[in-house]
Amino acid sequence: MHTVVVGTSGVTASDVLAVARGGARVQLSEEAVAALAAAREIVDALAAKPDPVYGVSTGFGALATRHISPELRAQLQRNIVRSHAAGMGPRVEREVVRALMFLRLKTVCSGHTGVRPEVAQTMADLLNAGITPVVHEYGSLGCSGDLAPLSHCALALMGEGDAEGPDGVVRPAAELLAAHGIQPVELREKEGLALLNGTDGMLGMLIMALADLDRLYRSADVTAALSLEALLGTDKVLAPELHAIRPHPGQAASAANMAAVLKGSGLTGHHQDDAPRVQDAYSVRCAPQVAGAGRDTMAHARLVADRELASAVDNPVVLPDGRVESNGNFHGAPVAYVLDFLAVAVADLGSIAERRTDRLLDKNRSHGLPPFLADDAGVDSGLMIAQYTQAALVSELKRLAVPASADSIPSSAMQEDHVSMGWSAARKLRTAVDNLTRVLAVELYAATRAVELREGLTPAPATRAVIDALREAGVQGPGPDRFLAPDLAAADAFVRDGRLLAAVETVTGPLL
Repeated sequence: MHTVVVGTSGVTASDVLAVARGGARVQLSEEAVAALAAAREIVDALAAKPDPVYGVSTGFGALATRHISPELRAQLQRNIVRSHAAGMGPRVEREVVRALMFLRLKTVCSGHTGVRPEVAQTMADLLNAGITPVVHEYGSLGCSGDLAPLSHCALALMGEGDAEGPDGVVRPAAELLAAHGIQPVELREKEGLALLNGTDGMLGMLIMALADLDRLYRSADVTAALSLEALLGTDKVLAPELHAIRPHPGQAASAANMAAVLKGSGLTGHHQDDAPRVQDAYSVRCAPQVAGAGRDTMAHARLVADRELASAVDNPVVLPDGRVESNGNFHGAPVAYVLDFLAVAVADLGSIAERRTDRLLDKNRSHGLPPFLADDAGVDSGLMIAQYTQAALVSELKRLAVPASADSIPSSAMQEDHVSMGWSAARKLRTAVDNLTRVLAVELYAATRAVELREGLTPAPATRAVIDALREAGVQGPGPDRFLAPDLAAADAFVRDGRLLAAVETVTGPLL
């Protein structure tokens, strides 16, 4: 099994995906263990002094003015974990919790938190044992980081609360730790707080969303190309010289992908033989511009994610000169903004795909296709309600595009009087990504049927490869009305698991 080695820096998005989704094992480097020990020496020295130090010998948040005596400090650290593990609602997905745990471990290993090496090792042990703490949907305001979600993870380290075992069964964390020979940790000064302060949940969800959207944006180029072909549109608008004079890199990549899919098509431009069209509709002609803008948004989001991956987010932090200083680096604004920005781009990509589907189904705008792509229009309704479903999904995408980060609600007796809502932005982006997959599946379903209805015209080799693979996957072609939900579900799976791209790339080679 693949192993990810965690040092004091250098964790990548690929590492996060390997642990969260691939079940990769985690190992602490010697450098990380040394950094953990050195930072802990600083914390222990401060704990021995009479002067109060936030997070070491004081209360937290609005209660930071109370100096805590040495005999109560272990209880203080246990109490912050127990009291902050106050999430409610449905469980979040296993991959999200694993990303959350791994990213907190990444920051702990930076040597800026003051956590002991044995605590970090126990965090790695839980990941390696496949023990996933139960984390709930609600509880994070994104400042100070993802407090409640991280607290539920820290609770499991203490052998408290519930967790899911590698068999998928939820049991008391103490039972799972004992079954895997893991000793629960006894938290000391600073450690409870260090396990809770971070943007790890929202960052993990951002990294996974970017991975999913990388696939979906290339898939959207394919479905847009298929719709252009089915509508007998012109591929001249995809010429690289047209996109070079407006040099947005995402736009050029999207146009290049569409051109690659359409290479060798006998349908593009065919309308000019008998019913000239000066221009195609915006949803067809401007597909690279809209998808390209989303790609460039993703590039910015990756930049933010990479910066956050390189960060050590905690409060207070241990500095190389021995100081332990309070700060505001746990505020989730940088991550929250790009999560919301991506949701806007996703909504627009879904919207333009739906407009192309509607055009394919409308006999007044489809240039010779039967109404609703029906076999016997009137007796058959064809894909009429498939488009309704797609439209409902797009309307939901628009609601999900409303930014969470524009909101703030004060907490902790006004100590935390401005929060990022980054966790909420991440949660709604996950729903948006799921729904975009379904929207593209409906366009794929409609466009492939429409291409097959263009009798006497030869589609592009890449289109033929998609149609053949889709039919092999059990998605039926044109014909009388039938139960559509299974076909749409199969098309969704075809897009979601990458088979659409795999089919295209057997002809085109890797898309951009």
